[in-house]
Amino acid sequence: QVQLVESGGGLVQAGGSLRLSCAASGSILSFNRMGWYRQAPGKQRELVAGFTSGGDTNYDDSVKGRCTISRDNAKNTVYLQMNSLKPDDTAAYYCAAETTSWSGPHWHWGQGTQVTVSS
Repeated sequence: QVQLVESGGGLVQAGGSLRLSCAASGSILSFNRMGWYRQAPGKQRELVAGFTSGGDTNYDDSVKGRCTISRDNAKNTVYLQMNSLKPDDTAAYYCAAETTSWSGPHWHWGQGTQVTVSS
C-alpha cells in the first residue's frame, strides 16, 4: 500500500515562501507520475505541478515562475518550493502518485497540508 505524507504547510504572508514535502512509503521511481494538487474551499481540486511519466515537469499557469517541483529519489521525497505566494494560493495541498497494476492505473493521495496566505 502506497502511503504519502505531506508536510511544510502553514500560514505565511503574501510574498513569502514555503516548501512542501511529500514522503513516500516506497520508491518514488516506481510511480508513473507524481504531482502536487490543491483544493480551495468551494473549488475543484487542481494540478499545481507534476512529473510526467517521462520525467518532465508541468505547472499550472497560475504558478509558473513562482513554484518549482523537485524530487530526491534517495529520500523518496518530492518537494514543492513556492515563492511569491499570493492569497489565491490558499488551499489544501495534496501529494499524489500514480501506480499501475493488473487492474490498471491507480492514484494514491496524501492527507493534505494546509497553506494559508494572508494579505
